[in-house]
Amino acid sequence: QVQLVESGGGLVQAGDSLGLSCAASGRTFAAMGWFRQAPGKEREFVSAISWSARWIRYADSVKGRFTISRDNAQNTINLQMNSLKPEDTAVYYCAAAATLTTNVVGYGSWGQGTQVTVSS
Repeated sequence: QVQLVESGGGLVQAGDSLGLSCAASGRTFAAMGWFRQAPGKEREFVSAISWSARWIRYADSVKGRFTISRDNAQNTINLQMNSLKPEDTAVYYCAAAATLTTNVVGYGSWGQGTQVTVSS
């Protein structure tokens, strides 16, 4: 059975940094990524990385501020978030896909989500 377990998140001030981690169990995936959902908004793509780490994608809104990485020995991915802004406030979800995609519908396995709140 596939399980994705996120850790990290919390309340920070604008300009601060925060790290998220996601541990996968049950199988390996072609791609793993992060999505986020703010209140009243649709879930949106943040970043994704392939198993080899040769394919990496970022949403334009986080480019230059967020860095995704992975540890295949631990089957985990990490998201380092720097220069956080109030508009980054959302529930962040870890997800896994069988193909390399940034489309939310391509991700069939999801974590429970972790709250990130950035105060101004």
